[in-house]
Formats: sequence, structure tokens, C-alpha cells
Amino acid sequence: MLEIFFIVGFFLMLLVTGVSLVGMVAALFVAALFMLVGGLFAMVIKMLPWLVLAVVVVWIYRTMQRPKLPRY
Repeated sequence: MLEIFFIVGFFLMLLVTGVSLVGMVAALFVAALFMLVGGLFAMVIKMLPWLVLAVVVVWIYRTMQRPKLPRY
């Protein structure tokens, strides 16, 4: 999946800058940045069920606890 992000970012940047040494370096930089952002987005989607599970467990734990009476 990350390879697809890299290829798309690389070709899009090459279309914008043209094929030259500066264009190739810029395309590599933008493609790597595009791949990094895409990878972070994919990781969030992959971790989302576990994050939701953690929220549900904490919510159930807090509702099951007895409220403590204040001692004065």
C-alpha cells in the first residue's frame, strides 16, 4: 500500500516539475513525504478498532466503580 503512495506522489511531482536532476530530487522528496502521510493515515485506520476498544473498556470500568463518598 505504501508503495502505491510513493509511485503516485513520484509521478505527480515529475509531471509538475519535469524530468531534470532538480525535478527528480524534488519528486523523490515529495513522494517520500506523500508516503509518510499516507502511512500515518493507514496506521490510524489500522489502530482504530483497538482505540475504540480501549475507550469502551475505560467507560465500562468507570461506570462499574462505586462512587466514593466524601469524608469530612
